Amino acid sequence: MSDEVCQCTVLHQDRLDRVQAVFPGLEDLLGAAEVFRLLGDPGRLRIIQALATEELCVCDLATFVGASSSAVSHQLRLLKQARLVRNRREGKVVYYRLDDGHVTAMVVTALDHARERKS
Repeated sequence: MSDEVCQCTVLHQDRLDRVQAVFPGLEDLLGAAEVFRLLGDPGRLRIIQALATEELCVCDLATFVGASSSAVSHQLRLLKQARLVRNRREGKVVYYRLDDGHVTAMVVTALDHARERKS
């Protein structure tokens, strides 16, 4: 017998009711899944991590991640569509930063978790 599988068939309806009461809708779940899909790419995660430290332009980001400006621009476009980053223009330069503190918190939490697992 496995320690990971219940050996009974009893439903705990009170527990299920509490879960159901706070469970997000399908649209919210799909949105969260899209965020995790985007953050699941190491290149995009490097961009996000760099922007968690400093507002940067495409040229700076391309140099930092070791990719072409067009490749970084494409990734930023995807991240912007998902509201993970935003931009602002200053003359001829367009700077990118994280959209809000939620993005920083997600990345910090994920990195903390990854580091914890290595120890």
